[in-house]
Amino acid sequence: MTVNVADRRALDALDLRLKTILPKAYQDSYEQLQPVPMGSAALKYGSDGKVAWNEVWTTFCDLAMAGGPPHKGALLEPARPDQIDAEPDRYTDVVEEICRGITMATELQAKRSPRAGWVRVVCYSETMAEWLLRAIVMENVAARSEGMTVDLPAAPNFRLEKEIKNVITVIAKTSHYWLGHMPRGQRGAIADLFAEMAKAWPLIEPGSLGGRAVADAHDVAATAIAEQIHGQTGLRASSHRYAGWLGLECPSVRAAVWMMRALVVSNVLSRREGTALFVPLNQAIDPGGQTVVRTVTRVHGFATARQAL
Repeated sequence: MTVNVADRRALDALDLRLKTILPKAYQDSYEQLQPVPMGSAALKYGSDGKVAWNEVWTTFCDLAMAGGPPHKGALLEPARPDQIDAEPDRYTDVVEEICRGITMATELQAKRSPRAGWVRVVCYSETMAEWLLRAIVMENVAARSEGMTVDLPAAPNFRLEKEIKNVITVIAKTSHYWLGHMPRGQRGAIADLFAEMAKAWPLIEPGSLGGRAVADAHDVAATAIAEQIHGQTGLRASSHRYAGWLGLECPSVRAAVWMMRALVVSNVLSRREGTALFVPLNQAIDPGGQTVVRTVTRVHGFATARQAL
C-alpha cells in the first residue's frame, strides 16, 4: 500500500494530535519507546500500621499512552452488584482504603461513587478528567469520566498488595504526568483537541451491560463488528472476552501499540494486552459499531502504509 497526499496529511494530523496529548518528554521519542516494565514498588507502612501511600513511589514507568508497558496485563474491572451485595462490609473497606490511598498519593479528593463498583476522583478540570480517562484505560484499568470526575474500579475481592495498589498506582502515575509534566498552554491545546474531535463524534467508550438480553445483544453485535473488521483489514477477533470490548489480534506488539494510540486520538477509546488490540462496543452512541469499524479500518490502512504491521 502506498500513501497518497491526502493520506500523508492525515498521518501528519494523527502525529500532531498524539504529540498534543503526550507529555513533552515523549513527543519526539514515542516511536522508539519499548514497553518494558519496571520492578514493582514495595509497600511502605506508617507508625499506625497502615500503608503510607504517599511514600511508596519516587518514580513511575512510562505511560502506556506513549508506548510504555500498561500497568496491568489484563483489564482490572469493577465489581458486579451481586458481588458487592455478597460482601458489603468488605466492599466498604476496599473503597475506603482506595480513597485514602488516592488522597495521600495524589492530593486529589476521592470518595465512594454513586455507581456501584466504582470510586470517584475529583479532578481540577473536565479536560484533566478526560485525559486521565484515556490514559488510565490504556493502562488496562477500567475507568469512566463525568464532568470533572473520574471513576475507578473497586470490588470486595480486591487485595491490598494487588488490586487496591493497582488502582492507587494508576491514578498516581497518570495524575503525576498530567500535573507535573503538562504546562498550562498544553492543557489548553488538549482541551481544544478534545472539543475538535467531539465535533466528528463523541468519544466511543465501552457501553454498559445490564441484564441477559443486553448481554446477548452485545455478543451478536460483537460478532458482526468483528466480521466487518476482518473483512476489511484481515484482523481476526481475539479469544479475550470483556464486557463492552472487542479484541482484535495484531501481528505484533508494535502494531497493537501504534493502532491503539492512533485510535485514541481519533476519539475511540482503546487499549491492548500483548498483541491484542481492544476497541469499544457501545450501541447507544455507535449503533452497529460503524464508527469503530470505519476508524479501525482507516487506522489499519495507515499502519500498513507506514510498515507498522
